[in-house]
Amino acid sequence: MLIGEIAALATATFWAFSSLFFTFAVKKVGVIQVNVDRLFFAALYIFSTMVVFGIKPDINLTQIFYLILSSIAGLVLGDTFLFKAFSEIGPRISLLIMTFAPPFSAIFAYFFLGEALGAFAIAGILVTTFGVALVVFEKVEGTNKFKIKNKLGFFWATLGMLGQASGLILAKYALMEHPLNAFLASFTRTFSAWLMLLPIGFITRRYQFGYKVYFKHPRSILGPTIGAILGPYLGITLSLVSINYAKVGIASTLMSITPILMLPISHFYFKEKLPWQSYVGSVIAIIGIAILFLK
Repeated sequence: MLIGEIAALATATFWAFSSLFFTFAVKKVGVIQVNVDRLFFAALYIFSTMVVFGIKPDINLTQIFYLILSSIAGLVLGDTFLFKAFSEIGPRISLLIMTFAPPFSAIFAYFFLGEALGAFAIAGILVTTFGVALVVFEKVEGTNKFKIKNKLGFFWATLGMLGQASGLILAKYALMEHPLNAFLASFTRTFSAWLMLLPIGFITRRYQFGYKVYFKHPRSILGPTIGAILGPYLGITLSLVSINYAKVGIASTLMSITPILMLPISHFYFKEKLPWQSYVGSVIAIIGIAILFLK
């Protein structure tokens, strides 16, 4: 496999395990608190890596502009909405809704990057939609009706999915402009997102600076510290490597296997009872988004 595909698969794996830390922390100290702190630690980790390896800030203003827009779409808005969905409907359902990201990424790439959609792409979108629907909609016990599990949580997850899909397109623009080191690109996205979220947290009074907020729930500090290593530090950096070496749609497809990885985690760690629709639906969804890019 090529570098881009390998990086995408690694990204999916890291995000699956990081969701364990983020979900626990979000429930204890709040979405904004965790999002701001994890971005701070991630930026610190990435900056330290750049110093150790002597990575020079070879980046132009156009790239900075697109990376900042990408951070707004994917990290400030997309991840905040996704973390909110985590607290409302749990990581498994939230991440399964994120399987819509590859079809939307493909559509965005068609309009903004010139990646054409053929018959396989249309078929893939339909199959993916059906697969995700099997998971998102659950049968009401004792009836033949179906309902959406927590409509507000579903709404937050959808916004998160759209934010992350558009964030990839904007990041691709920056990478196409001029050769750019993945760690430098990741630091630009992460640090700019932290700078934007910090005042929002203070204004809304949903963020407290320092460790005091974690004293009541000491283990929740693992979310922004350890989770930041798996998620923003490794996940975001490798996702940029992936879209740099592979088409956005293909990279997004491979990164979407995160929900499949979440099924055993949800079963054994979160003790969730997984209906057959979860397994069948997730498999169908992955098959659908794979069809998108068959040649």
